Parts: sequence; structure tokens; C-alpha cells
Amino acid sequence: MKQKTIKHGYKVAGCLFNLVNNEVLPGISITADHFWDSVAEVLTEFTPRNQQLLTKRASLQAQIDTWHTDPANQPFNQPSYELFLKEIGYLVEEQADFTISTKNVDDEVARIAGPQLVVPLMNARFSLNAANARWGSLYDALYGTDVIGDDNGAKATKEYNPARGRRVQSYARRFLDESLPLSSGSHINAVRYHIDNKTFTVTLLSGEKVQLKDATQFVGYTGSTLYPTALLCRHNGLHIEIQIDKDHIVGKTDAASVKDVVLESALSTIQDCEDSIAAVDAMDKTLVYRNWLGLMKGDLTASIQKGGKNITRTLNGDRSYLSPTKEAFTLSGRSLQFIRNVGHLMTTDAIVNENDENVPEGIIDGLITSLISLHDLQGNSKFTNSKKGSIYIVKPKMHGPEEVVFSHDLFSAIERVLGLEENTIKMGIMDEERRTSANLKECIRAAQTRLAFINTGFLDRTGDEIHTSMLAGPVTQKELMKHEPWIDAYENRNVRIGLKAGLQGKAQIGKGMWAIPDEMANMMQSKIAHPQSGANCAWVPSPTAATLHVMHYHKVNVQEIQFAMQAEFAKPGNIDDLTDLLTIPLLKNREQLSAEEIQKELDNNIQGLLGYVGRWVNQGVGCSKVPDIDNIARMEDRATLRISSQHVCNWLHHGIITESQVNESLKRMAVIVDKQNAGDSGYSPMATNFDHCIAFKAATDLIFQGKKQPSGYTEPLLHQRRRQVKAAH
Repeated sequence: MKQKTIKHGYKVAGCLFNLVNNEVLPGISITADHFWDSVAEVLTEFTPRNQQLLTKRASLQAQIDTWHTDPANQPFNQPSYELFLKEIGYLVEEQADFTISTKNVDDEVARIAGPQLVVPLMNARFSLNAANARWGSLYDALYGTDVIGDDNGAKATKEYNPARGRRVQSYARRFLDESLPLSSGSHINAVRYHIDNKTFTVTLLSGEKVQLKDATQFVGYTGSTLYPTALLCRHNGLHIEIQIDKDHIVGKTDAASVKDVVLESALSTIQDCEDSIAAVDAMDKTLVYRNWLGLMKGDLTASIQKGGKNITRTLNGDRSYLSPTKEAFTLSGRSLQFIRNVGHLMTTDAIVNENDENVPEGIIDGLITSLISLHDLQGNSKFTNSKKGSIYIVKPKMHGPEEVVFSHDLFSAIERVLGLEENTIKMGIMDEERRTSANLKECIRAAQTRLAFINTGFLDRTGDEIHTSMLAGPVTQKELMKHEPWIDAYENRNVRIGLKAGLQGKAQIGKGMWAIPDEMANMMQSKIAHPQSGANCAWVPSPTAATLHVMHYHKVNVQEIQFAMQAEFAKPGNIDDLTDLLTIPLLKNREQLSAEEIQKELDNNIQGLLGYVGRWVNQGVGCSKVPDIDNIARMEDRATLRISSQHVCNWLHHGIITESQVNESLKRMAVIVDKQNAGDSGYSPMATNFDHCIAFKAATDLIFQGKKQPSGYTEPLLHQRRRQVKAAH
């Protein structure tokens, strides 16, 4: 589609120009001329600053590489290393304590702890599923996962299995006993739920009528007081709905006719423009922006085939109830939507300058996604996203305070363009790069008037750890990386620094993803550690996982934990774990690694790399369940790819493995990956023609060119190869 020239000679791709003019701007009190002139002005002001930041990244990396290879710095000395990082400005001086001043933050972010979904915005169906995951059936989540055992005839079957159903019902009743305890007795012995004198009442098998131990937990109902169809309660700020229907297939098997227990699940969702998608050109970006527009206007739809029928998926409406005093009220039927823009590195052909050079993609993301969000702020949508009138943008892959200042200034400029009050745009800082986590306090300070979110990202943080210290020596095995000193310091510092900066009651402190979506029983065992750590949100891979993980926030009162941690921090004596954070995860006993162990590590990295890259390059799938070398499905995105590729680069550079060994593994693992994907009609095999397979070439690029890639990022090479595939079709 023909480009459109705007101010200062910038040219906008026709598809994006038409989307903005014909679909976004109608209904918004901004003219096309004003908007496009402003885009040109913002690009002219911020593009040079963007490039300066990238130049500094490269300069710091070059200095670190030189330091590690200088014989004068051998043997390695940690205090000397940290002093060097301060001298070059990698570490900045921490200033006085402060408290963030963020205002107008929605309760889902500031006050209520719970799960958070991250979903590829490029896929409308996934985006809708995530937005609608605010409420989830506990019965369905238990019945369909391994949280419930399948022994003694309790296997999940196509038709409803009453034996498994009874196990689900028992599990749910135990959950109710923990979260909504009765004045006496147990929900297990309930034979009737009703409302008596405006009070939640349960008739037990013994005939005794009991109430909730805390009567204030009962907040609403549907149906009649005598025969309610649903009873709504609240615990730790989260809603629990007990649904009643004596004619339902499940309700008729229950003594109290309970057909389901529905939990308020994913409080918020990050609609992702970054790691989980494969948007490589103007057409892709336009599709992403159009999906965001559909979410902000409330009219996004997606058609799916289910049971031989075509179903149109839409956003859920709000949920209506009566209070105990019969006053009508509603609760949102959708999670609060964030949007994750791309970082500072990549450029896009959606707009090019007068020299036909692509412009920084992150700047365009900020401008277009904020413009689209005006539909929510100005009441043009079927639904309300932010009740506080805020726009929530997560900024990934920022390196240190200067880059946060840049994003803050960019958001301020966008607010002026759109006529918004300062700090309407709230910032989420992904604490996933080493220079950010080492300087987290000053990064938060740089965004203190608009900060709404910090989140640890173990995967990207590990990739950056490897790349930053590439020349320091061979790193430890990937699985052992989780037990290195820097990991605990990283996770603990994130919560501690966030709380000391006053995030409690104003912003989210988040934790990372559970990456094995089919192993929910293991998730239920381990992920409770996230709320126990004082984090008030954590990422989950699916709506089902959100419904299961939210039970952890009923078991753990995060607010109480945060108060206790605050009191502990106030005691004399500072915790100084910066040294642990900066301890490089080097291989301890290189000589003790057997040839078999080395080969296994290499094959594991190569198999995961090929499995992800094959789908990314050939199919444009940015995030999916990819079977690992043991055929366990794992959520893979560019962050996991960054680890695998950088790990192989590191071992190759230090002679743990050889180039011929890598090439042999690549070809052997390609055969395995092809077999694992044999049932996917859209999959293109790699092993049939290594010399001409673009996806296979992308995989080899990531390894043999990976050492010189900026910060070890995979995007530049992936984008290049994906564009080749698209051009060939």
C-alpha cells in the first residue's frame, strides 16, 4: 500500500495511515493533521536520544569485554570488578530514599493481589480469552488438569465422569472452608445455600443453620433470597461466586445443588506487542494495533471452529448482582488491560524517515497505542477498562535509569500530543536486564510519578547475565543457573526495593511466568512462593492457570506480608546483596563435566532453539507450547530463545564445545523437532533441506552470530529471516 508523506519528510505505510485515519481517529477529538504532525515532531526529538542510549549500551559492553580479557584483571576479583562497574557508569550512585507519587491507579493494580496473564496481542482469540479470564470456573480448572488425580476411576473423559466430578467437588468445598469459613461445621456438609435476614446462610446435613464466620464476606447474590442462583463473597479482596442450579448436570449430583464455584481470577492482562509475537513489518504492526483498538472500543471479535460449529468470540459483559440489602451493582467481567510496547532496540518500516530508514518501533508503539486508548478514556467503548482514567504501558528491556528517563519523557510528550494530564500514562518497568536490576532503586525514581508496575523476568535477565559476562568464562549449566547467588538476590531485591519505594497500595510488584502449562499440580505446589515473597501479582500461562493460581492469594494475604516486610526493613542495619546480584554464574568445575553431560546440555539448548525458531520464522508464531527434548510442553518465547542461544555462544567461545559439534547437534536435533511437529499441518520441516531452509539458517545465525548481537537479543536476526519467508510467499 502506498506510503503517505507527513511533516519533516517522514513516510507512513498506507496500512497504518488508513487504520489511524479511518478507524482510530473517528470519535476522538484529535484531527489527523495534528496527530501526524505531532508524530513527526516526537520522532525528530526522540530518535537521536534513542540512538544515544543504544550507543551507550554498546560502549559499556565493549568496556566490560575489555576488562574481562585484560590480564591485569586476572585472577578475577569481585571488589575490583564492582569498582570498575561504578567507574564506567554501569552502576550509578544510589540517592536518598523516596516514595513514589503515582495517582489514579486502578484497584486491580494497586490494592488487590492476584494473577496476571501475558498474551500475544497479534492473536485476537488469545487476547479475548485473556481479557475474559477475569472470572473462571474452579470446577473446570480442576476437572481438566492434573491437580485432581485420575486414579480409582476418576480419569477425565469426553463425557462427564461423576467420579472425577466428586473429587472436584470435595476439593472446592475444602477451598471454601479455608476461604469462607462457617461459624460452625463445614461446606462439605452443606445441603442448602440461601439468604436469611440478609445473611449468607448454610443448612447443614444435620439440619443446623450456620452463617459465615465473618458475615461481611457476603457481598451479593443473584436470583431470590430463598432460592439464590449465585452467592457472591469476597476474601482478600477477591470475589468467590457459589453458583446453584439443581437441574444442572453437576448441580443435580450435589446435596446443595452447587453447580460450580467461580473465582475472580486474572485481575489484569498484559496484551503483548513484544516477546510473544512475531510482528516484523508494517502490515503486522497494523494488525497488532487493530486488535488493541478492538479491545479499547470493546468490539474485538474472533471466529473459531468448535464442535463443527463457527463461534464468534467477544468480550464478556459486566456481571450484575444485588447486595444483601437488595441494591443493584455490577463487577467488571474483564481483566484490566495493560499493553506491553517494544523496547528501545528495534526499528519498524511502519514509518520511515526522509532517507528511507526505519524509525524506532518503541516510539511508534507509544504514540499509536496511547492514541487508541483514548477510546477508553473518552467513553467511546462498550466497556470501561480503567475506571481511574489511566493508560497502562509496560516498557521491556530498559537498561538502567537513563533509559527509564527516556521512556518517562516520551510518555510526557505523548500526553501533550493527546491533550492528556501529565502521568495519565502509567509505566510498567520490566526488571529483566542486569543494569536495571543493579540500579533498580534509581530506575524506580526516574518513573516515580507514573510507576504502576515492576516485574522480575528471570528468562531475559538470565540471557542478559550470560551476554554481559560472555568473556568472563564459561557459564554454568542452564538448569543450575536457578541456584546461583544472583537469582535469589535478584528476586529478593525486587520486592524489597519496591516496597521501600512505596509501591504498596500504589503499584504492582510482580513475579515471572510458570512456563509448563500442562503441569498444574506442580504449579500449585511451587507458585505459592510468589505471594509468600510479598509480590502482589505473578504471571500465568493461561486462563485455567489463573483460576488455579488465584487460590494462592486466598491462602496468602499479600498485604499482611508486605506490612510485615516493611516493619522488618525499618529495623537498623541495611541488607547489602548487590555483590550477590553481580556474582557471575560461572561454571565451577569445568574439568569434571563429562562428554555426555556436555553433549546433553548442548542438545537440550539446540532442540529448544530449533523448536521455537521453526515456528517463529516459518509460521509467525511468537509464543507457543514447544515440546522440549523430553517431550514436555513448555511455553517458549524470545526470552527463552535468548538464554539457549547465548548459552551455546558462551560454551562455544570458551571451548567447551566445538563448531563441528554444534553443527552436528543442529542437524540431529532438527530431525527430532520435525518429528515432534509432524502433526502440525502448518509446520515446515527443517531437516529435508538444510541449505535452503530459512528457519534453520536463522537458528545457526543465532548461535554463530549471537556473540555480537546487541545484548544478545534475538529480534534482529529473527526479523530478518521472517521477512525473507514472507517475501517468498
